[in-house]
Amino acid sequence: MANAAIFFINGFEEIEALTSVDVLRRGGVDVETVSLESTHQVTGKHRVEIKADRLLAGLDEPKYDILIIPGGTLAYLEHRPFMDLIAARGQAGRKLAAICAAPAVLGRLGLLKGKKAVCYPGLEGELTWANVPTDPPAVITDGTITTSRGPSTALVFALEVLKIITSPEQSLAVAKDMLAA
Repeated sequence: MANAAIFFINGFEEIEALTSVDVLRRGGVDVETVSLESTHQVTGKHRVEIKADRLLAGLDEPKYDILIIPGGTLAYLEHRPFMDLIAARGQAGRKLAAICAAPAVLGRLGLLKGKKAVCYPGLEGELTWANVPTDPPAVITDGTITTSRGPSTALVFALEVLKIITSPEQSLAVAKDMLAA
């Protein structure tokens, strides 16, 4: 069974985070939600509170097929242990996915060098050394990195992540069940 970790920090974009959790679980992926706060309780950008499955401390990063970063805030950039974790994973060539403002994490770490990437409009300057299309698609996967634009692309993003860590057939089956294909 495929597995994924998705990270929550106060101010996260709820639709991006919860759509990813929902779609991946529908697709049979074991998803673990991880709080970057000092408690399991995390509050989204629009005051939706969630209780994450675990805290970051002691996370067994190698066991996950992909790490997912929802957007909504640049607060991730100030969380040093998280940034170190993402940097190490990216340098090891392991799968990462980020949506909305979160591709800024990958850009700041130099993980987008020479890769096609997208983000929330206006944050393109954060995608250091990336090739940002002038007419950006909803989602781009370039090598081991998947990026997406924002809240309205959350479903396409989640289905792309599902396709990457399971199969195109599994992603299509979930999309059909959700009336998205």
